[in-house]
Amino acid sequence: MPLDAICMQAVVRETAAQIENTRIEKIQQPARDQVILLLRGGRRLLLNAGASQPRLHLTWQLRDNPAQPPMFCMLLRKHLAGGRLLRLEQEPLERVVTLTIRAVDELGEQSDYRLILEAMPRHANLILVDREGRIVDCLRRVDFEMSQQRQVLPGLYYRLPPRQDKCDPLTTEEDAFRRLLARRQEDSPLDRWLMDTFTAIPPLLARELVCRTCGETDARSTDPDTLWQTFHTWQQQVQEGRFLPQLLEREGRPADFSYFPVTQYGPSVTCRTYDTFAQLLDDFYQGREQADRVRQKGQDLMKAATAARDRVRRKLALQEKEYAAARDRESLRLSGELITANLYRMERGMTCLTAENYYEEGCPQLDIRLDPLLTPQQNAARYFKQYAKAKTAERILTEQLEKGRQELSYLESVVQELQQAELEQDFNDIRTELTEGGYLRGRGKKQPGFQRASRPREFRSTAGLRILVGRSNRQNDRLTCKDADRRDIWFHTQKIHGSHVILCTGGTEPDHRSIEEAASLAAYYSQGREGGKVPVDYTPVKFVKKPAGGKPGMVVYTTYQTIYAVPDEALARRLSVK
Repeated sequence: MPLDAICMQAVVRETAAQIENTRIEKIQQPARDQVILLLRGGRRLLLNAGASQPRLHLTWQLRDNPAQPPMFCMLLRKHLAGGRLLRLEQEPLERVVTLTIRAVDELGEQSDYRLILEAMPRHANLILVDREGRIVDCLRRVDFEMSQQRQVLPGLYYRLPPRQDKCDPLTTEEDAFRRLLARRQEDSPLDRWLMDTFTAIPPLLARELVCRTCGETDARSTDPDTLWQTFHTWQQQVQEGRFLPQLLEREGRPADFSYFPVTQYGPSVTCRTYDTFAQLLDDFYQGREQADRVRQKGQDLMKAATAARDRVRRKLALQEKEYAAARDRESLRLSGELITANLYRMERGMTCLTAENYYEEGCPQLDIRLDPLLTPQQNAARYFKQYAKAKTAERILTEQLEKGRQELSYLESVVQELQQAELEQDFNDIRTELTEGGYLRGRGKKQPGFQRASRPREFRSTAGLRILVGRSNRQNDRLTCKDADRRDIWFHTQKIHGSHVILCTGGTEPDHRSIEEAASLAAYYSQGREGGKVPVDYTPVKFVKKPAGGKPGMVVYTTYQTIYAVPDEALARRLSVK
């Protein structure tokens, strides 16, 4: 669910206690809608003004930064770098959070700035305001054509977003609650009435209050006393600050989060309690951020890779039909021989010849179509020529089908890599790979971006052995064929696409647990990530070879063993080397 105002209140209360009166050491903008304040003490404050997932919380995830910072990031550095974060405050029951920062202005004097996060989906923004209340700049500028009610432009005085015309749920007394309930339209859903009447009540909370009162989420009538008692219990919980970070998981995957226990889903959803909201939000949004990165940074790459993959699939389907027809060429040879054997019976202009098939027992009658414009000898030659052509086509199509299957396998591996790409270098490597393969046009002049070489994902097994996981096909080749020691252990999922995984042994015999952990990582960084047990082959690197002319990432290997591993995201996080 989006971060509602009361959940935001819990996050702000938790965060303010840790960051108030601390100095801002660095400011980063890893994505278009994200700003990270690096605070003294190693804390990282994330301000996300994305339209789909706006939020504020402390984060431990390391995000990649562009080589050239955006203009808004440079503006924030100019005014706020080295400043002290004095206060973190939230507008009551609004998703508007203000960071008051004291920094040195252009004249060298101390000045208080306000960095305001408006965390409303579809209207999220991050705004820098000076001590006079004027907007210095913002992440998204809103002019008169975009909104006639409220403009957000540099030089204008900052005004809060318009409030909703709804009741305050935290100050509503029992009498007022009963009067509002009495004016409800009959047969209207109770959860809809709660959302329409009170501010800061999202659908999840409305359904939960109704479920606790009536035993079902879509109830349309209830006892007013019982509904008020449930509502008042929730009021007290919020007023006393009794918030409980809860992650809702469906089939082991994050589905939603809340600041109170949720019972409406029954056994189909499990609730996991976190120590802090920061950890909860980090875990919940991690997968969604990766999907956003793929959509934003890799959209053209994904489009090119999937288009090429689909084109190869269609080509293979046509070639397989032609191959099947070429395999069924004996009828052409038979027709030619029967025409030759019956030349004495034939005349020019015939359209069909009925002859005895002496190749089959009983000599059944066989009808052979003829071209009336050709002589009998020319008809026989035509069938023999078609037979020879089909024979040649079978040989050529066999080669083409093998090349096509290899190309399809390669493109499917590229799509899998794009889906699991994490850093901007990953997209740059894949872009270079597709350009060199002829699937993308070159950009001409080299674009500014990351110049440092991409490094593989690094993990450390429980026993302390280093584990490296490739990020792209090119990196898989480099990791396996150049960087790895011939005594290291190479892992790869069996018959499905995935990253090359190297267990660095240093020439010693690895323990079984390290082998299991490396196999689990190979399963996790593969197409089998969402499956159960995945077969993983492993062998010393010396038995892995790169075939001549093979596509990037393609290898052959011998003398291997197979282990069944379970893709484990928690294990990948625990073993990851930051």
